[in-house]
Amino acid sequence: MEKIIPSDEPVRLLSAVLEELDYSKLAATYSRKGRIEYSPSLLFKIVVYACTRRIYSSREIELACRENVNFMYLLEGQRAPDHNTIARFRSEHLPEAVEDLLSQMVNLLASYGEISFEESAVFIDGTKIEANAGRYTFVWKAKVSKNQIKLGEKITRELPLLLEKAGADIVLPKQITVQLLKKLRKRLYAEKEQRQVKFVHGKGHRKNGLQKAIETLNEWLERLKRYNLDIHICGERNSYSKTDPDATFMHMKEDHMRNGQLKPAYNVNVATVSEYIIGNYISADRSDSRTFIPFLDELCRKHPVKRVVVDSGYESEENYRYADENEQLSLFVKPSNHEQKKTRKYQTDIGRRENMPYDAEKDEYTCAQGKKLSAVSTKMRKSESGYTQEVTVYACSDCKGCPLKEKCIRQKKTDKTPLEDRVKRLNVSKYFLAQRESMEKKISTEEGILLRINRSIQAEGVFATIKEDMNFRRFMMRGKKNVTVEWHLVSMAYNILKLHHKIQKGRLGRHLIVPKAA
Repeated sequence: MEKIIPSDEPVRLLSAVLEELDYSKLAATYSRKGRIEYSPSLLFKIVVYACTRRIYSSREIELACRENVNFMYLLEGQRAPDHNTIARFRSEHLPEAVEDLLSQMVNLLASYGEISFEESAVFIDGTKIEANAGRYTFVWKAKVSKNQIKLGEKITRELPLLLEKAGADIVLPKQITVQLLKKLRKRLYAEKEQRQVKFVHGKGHRKNGLQKAIETLNEWLERLKRYNLDIHICGERNSYSKTDPDATFMHMKEDHMRNGQLKPAYNVNVATVSEYIIGNYISADRSDSRTFIPFLDELCRKHPVKRVVVDSGYESEENYRYADENEQLSLFVKPSNHEQKKTRKYQTDIGRRENMPYDAEKDEYTCAQGKKLSAVSTKMRKSESGYTQEVTVYACSDCKGCPLKEKCIRQKKTDKTPLEDRVKRLNVSKYFLAQRESMEKKISTEEGILLRINRSIQAEGVFATIKEDMNFRRFMMRGKKNVTVEWHLVSMAYNILKLHHKIQKGRLGRHLIVPKAA
């Protein structure tokens, strides 16, 4: 093997790096009874190296161990493991230890001088990876809630008549609950035993009123149980997949039909430092902004995070507040209107607040016609995550007869108020506005420009490499726990390949990419 495999082959580097890790946490997941056929470190090397070779199926890994000389090198003379052994290793043992192994690798790379939180920054970006679930197995929370309400109305309407035909003299309350339906069913079964009524089935038999009432109650209770379970599984999400309940239906960039089709997927957020992946956060939330705080909390517990660079998808007042309250963090985020502000359409839109002069002393805006918009009220707005935002409402005292009214006031389709009766209003969060203006100046400095360039190279480059070069576009395992294991294995394989590439190109110890002047 030593003669066959070249000295610069990545498998040698992978074996040497992974040999330095502590596998005690992984070994603790095995039972003390019986013996372990393959050491955890050996199996871990195999599954990580398989990711570097674009092999993700346990059966294909087994085949590679029998035929590929590089896999034989990792096996150290042992026979190839069965695909069931590999599958059990990934699903039963790795979930408890894979995050710890990635953290160890990050610390090891830091000890090599390859990762530096001082010279570099934490670059965060997210992408959506399709889940291993049926594309037409969706359950929509709004639809289930609507059906639940319809069924409740049907029960309220039909239950008295049903009991009357069953010959049960029962007075119903105004509100009918699931507990009440269960009590009614129990009472009707007791009535059946008392009357010694026999239920009939099949063609040529006529069901009596009591049998029809009991069967209808059973059907209603079963449907209500299913609706409640669907809503519980959805939680704060708007949908889930029947084949993988942890997956949410999302818009994907890989839209081959070009019809905006929704697919079951996971929102994968990745943090990189010095071109290496240091942490992952798998979420079923479609929005990147809501994953920022829990992901950063997790990173700060493990690593000395100082500078954080994200794109406009993570901008929100809640995230600004979080970074403002954590003094050790320096946040760099491109405002969502940063590019839009440069367009002529944006700059000539008289209805936008940004294009209206503001008097800070009087706290009022001036529209294109010279009329004043003064603060009339303050309201508290609560986001889906529970964050409370203070919003100041500005309104014009007189908009009647304004020739620019059609251009200034945008009328929503749901708003039935005639345009001539409407008044120009602005909803402004002063804290968010101040943070956004401060961030515009911050990202326009030399440091901010350099970090933004590196974010597009390092963070977005991770997904380009994993999707294109490593051919990982869809999860093979199901459930958030198994999906997290799968992505961590891909991340560690990416780190090994990146280290090998930097060694071959003589780029060791470089943390930020400085663009060459044209």
